[in-house]
Amino acid sequence: MGKPKQNQILVIDSDSERTQKLLHQLEFVDYDAKAVSSPALLDGYPGLSEKLAFIIGNCPGILDHVSRIKSQIEKCPPFILLTGTAPIDMTPDQVENNFLGCISSDTRFADLSNVLHRAEVQSGVVREPETPAEKAAGPQTQSPELFRSLVGNSRETRRVRKMIEQVAPTEATVLVLGESGTGKEVVARNIHYHSQRRNKPFVPINCGAIPSELLESELFGHEKGSFTGAIGARQGRFELAQGGTIFLDEIGDMPLAMQVKLLRVIQERSFERVGSNKSIKCDVRIVAATHRNLEKHIRDGKFREDLYYRLNVFPVEMPRLRDRVEDLPLLINELITRLEHEKNASVRLTPAAVMALCNYAWPGNVRELANLMERMTILHPHGVVDVKDLPAKVVPNQGTGEESESEPVSAETEGMAGMPGLPMLSEPRLPRDGIDLKQHLTDIEVSLIQQALDDCNGVVAHAAKKLQIRRTTLVEKMRKYRIQRPEEAAASLPE
Repeated sequence: MGKPKQNQILVIDSDSERTQKLLHQLEFVDYDAKAVSSPALLDGYPGLSEKLAFIIGNCPGILDHVSRIKSQIEKCPPFILLTGTAPIDMTPDQVENNFLGCISSDTRFADLSNVLHRAEVQSGVVREPETPAEKAAGPQTQSPELFRSLVGNSRETRRVRKMIEQVAPTEATVLVLGESGTGKEVVARNIHYHSQRRNKPFVPINCGAIPSELLESELFGHEKGSFTGAIGARQGRFELAQGGTIFLDEIGDMPLAMQVKLLRVIQERSFERVGSNKSIKCDVRIVAATHRNLEKHIRDGKFREDLYYRLNVFPVEMPRLRDRVEDLPLLINELITRLEHEKNASVRLTPAAVMALCNYAWPGNVRELANLMERMTILHPHGVVDVKDLPAKVVPNQGTGEESESEPVSAETEGMAGMPGLPMLSEPRLPRDGIDLKQHLTDIEVSLIQQALDDCNGVVAHAAKKLQIRRTTLVEKMRKYRIQRPEEAAASLPE
């Protein structure tokens, strides 16, 4: 049996419209998804055992269908149940038959990511932390956490993820370049996590935050009495990272004297503690990062050219947040989801607020966005943030007009071109790779109709008034898109 593919999903559902919508969502979050309309079509289907998971539509006799699929595969991937417009609880029979959970046809990004992560864990793509040390390591062993600032589907984000995928299995030295706050350490942790060294230490050190007279001791350790205050022997970061990865952050701020010693370590793969002449062999992969222009530093005599070429084996340039602004709605969702899990804090943003954030330049990049989301959860705990609630620095020209009448939406509002859910409050952005305009407009219409029905407790007349269309027009659109009122959706679910 082949190893489970990290991103291959097979959708089995007879509802073509629901299937297409789900395929669109899966593709958006970088999964390779295919679909068949019936379990009967799986006879002879290639690569079933290599799928990460099956997503199967809820229908009569579903357990029989599952048994049929499982009989064809030696070790069957897990199943995810696709329901109508509301998720249902797993029955004991379904749990026993390798069901991970269920999602609804209008599932949100966070719920979809959560159940797919469970599929990755079960299939062995992601290993859950087992020891107390691994659990304490947090992001080092939790794959979704690692990519928290690499969320998105922009061309720049996909490029970075592809480069990480290519370089991680190698032993190449990596130099991560980019402005402060773009997520350079996130890249370093991903490279370590997806390498053969993942079960060994990941040791970060900020070369610009440690006084120059102490940096050598921090990197290479020292012997007892080697300098004033050295009351005992101490291991350095290179020694602690033995067999693993050392992350040299802000390498551009390293003093020239230390650059010479680092160059020797890279060349000879050995070092000595301060106050010792005993050579210590080091098996350490180096990932360095800086926000400095190292080529300019070389011209100015602040950085050694030979060290630069030793470090710059595989450069990864991190995009600025303003250069991948189409990722921002998903980033907002990811950051708020993290706050919900870690600090039990949450907030919701109106579409107007999301659009305002998309129009900001973000000089502090993802770190600045994360700080703003945490501040909003403190100022508006479990509340709704509109444009008027954002800092003046972010929205300098709020004006004095009436308050926005935008309806609040969940933090996972996918509100840029190519993402359903955000009304056209200003000039829309066209993604660099183009867009399926018909599908995009359909997704927006379906999302707004569903929101109106939810806000009006399923009363079609009230929802039509809210959408400023005739009731008969809304009924026709609901029939066209197979949108059910809440009570109809509940009645269609199995007992």
